[in-house]
Amino acid sequence: MVTRSVVYSASLLAAVMGLSQVASVRAQDAQPKWGPHIDLEAKPGTKRSLGEADLFIPVAQSADTLLFASLRLRMDDNDSNEGNYGLGVRHMLDSGWNIGGYGYFDRRRTEFDNHFNQVTLGVEALSQDWDLRANYYAPVGRRSHNVDSLNTAEVSGTSVIFRGGEERSMGGFDAEIGWRVPLFDTSADRQFRIYGGGYHFSESGVPDVSGPRVRAELTFDSVPYLWDGSRFSLGAEWQRDDPRGGQGFLTARLRIPLQVYGKPASTLTPMERRMADPVVRDIDVVSQAGQFSAPETVTQLANGSSFTVINSASTAGNDLDAAVTAAGNNSTVLLAGSFQTTTGNTVSLATGQTLTGLATVRSASGRTAVINTGASISGTSVVGSTVQLNAGGRLSGLTVTNAYSGVGGAAVLVADGSNNVVVENSIITVTQSGANGAVALNIGESTTTVRGNTLTATGSGTATTMTALSAASAASTTIAVSGNSMSASGGTTNRIANLDVNTTISAGSTGNIRGSGVCNGTPASGSIGFTNGTTCP
Repeated sequence: MVTRSVVYSASLLAAVMGLSQVASVRAQDAQPKWGPHIDLEAKPGTKRSLGEADLFIPVAQSADTLLFASLRLRMDDNDSNEGNYGLGVRHMLDSGWNIGGYGYFDRRRTEFDNHFNQVTLGVEALSQDWDLRANYYAPVGRRSHNVDSLNTAEVSGTSVIFRGGEERSMGGFDAEIGWRVPLFDTSADRQFRIYGGGYHFSESGVPDVSGPRVRAELTFDSVPYLWDGSRFSLGAEWQRDDPRGGQGFLTARLRIPLQVYGKPASTLTPMERRMADPVVRDIDVVSQAGQFSAPETVTQLANGSSFTVINSASTAGNDLDAAVTAAGNNSTVLLAGSFQTTTGNTVSLATGQTLTGLATVRSASGRTAVINTGASISGTSVVGSTVQLNAGGRLSGLTVTNAYSGVGGAAVLVADGSNNVVVENSIITVTQSGANGAVALNIGESTTTVRGNTLTATGSGTATTMTALSAASAASTTIAVSGNSMSASGGTTNRIANLDVNTTISAGSTGNIRGSGVCNGTPASGSIGFTNGTTCP
């Protein structure tokens, strides 16, 4: 009896265990195959570096079909960021291919703080050995924003042409084909794949963005010490197009499974694991920034006043004085080109006149741009000075030189009796190769502001006294001197500044850079301060 009872009990236990195993297998079969995960990617590049988080959420699934949502956030080190919000479907065919399609809404904030939207539509076909993908990108909403920092203005003849800066989004497509390099068995939990493809984006009035793209990726579907279902990928990518040039990236991508549901990845076949591969698409809403608007001829400065353009292509250097005089009192004259002047051809400014190579102009639509022509006036032994400023005169953004071999003078002279004179942001140079001295900037009886200039006096041979800045008139002179670079050399005596008892130096005469040369004279009050802690006097 005991023997029969034991045998019966053992048989019953075996039956119960068998039913339990069957129930466990059936429960496992009923369990969803694919669970949610988040992929974190670092993508350092040759021109910019990116970071990305990609949340993958199965929405509905069967044994061979998966409907999923994808939420991506990306940022880079150029102050750009983007969000991609997508929905896709993938299906496993009996032939061994996984086919799929997806759609995204994308929104990007660019480095210029502009926002662009687009819709992305894509298709894919994946097998053990091959990947085929194609994406179409369609901008939606506003496609262009002004970027005033990219506005430009340039001289054309005797006119100034303005072009407004813009950033525009671009539509287009990309495609690639990938191949599994047979370094590992098809069922291995690590695979190496290489990809080749291209892209093309276009927009009216904007250079096309088109070129090749190649990449490689080594993927590990099993990562030691991490969760079942984790994945780690290493990769490299390179692409090139004319507007942006060549750029390369290295990638490191870590998958973190969110164990809410889904079978362990170790129980899935390679093609089942591929059903949860990341969607591969362009990382940006593609945009280009530049001067894409129609050119405008501008006639006003930013303050609304008019200006006159004098171009060396149509005005000879020795005719420059007459052309400047013709512009009239209180006018602004914008120079373009290089002017050569000789003895007896000093360019003398009219009352209240501005002579400049640097100005801010305004278009008819109210947008502004800075124009810097780089203009120069080069004098050769011009007696007195190459340029003379009179009452209310302003010299700005020009290079002015005077080269002497005989009786010296100045490159720039502020005439006696002139008030409210400004000399700024210019390069003023005098040279002397004869037995005389010369002055870069010679200030007579006046009130003059000198700021942001480079003042240089250079002698050679038998040159005597070379002076960068002189303010030594027989009557009262008041000067403010700040932010200049000053140097004198090559003469028997070299003076960085020549000041006398009739000169008052205004407060705030600081921030100057001192080169070679000594201080001469004692002004009535004040001093010129230098960044090295010294002063004149």
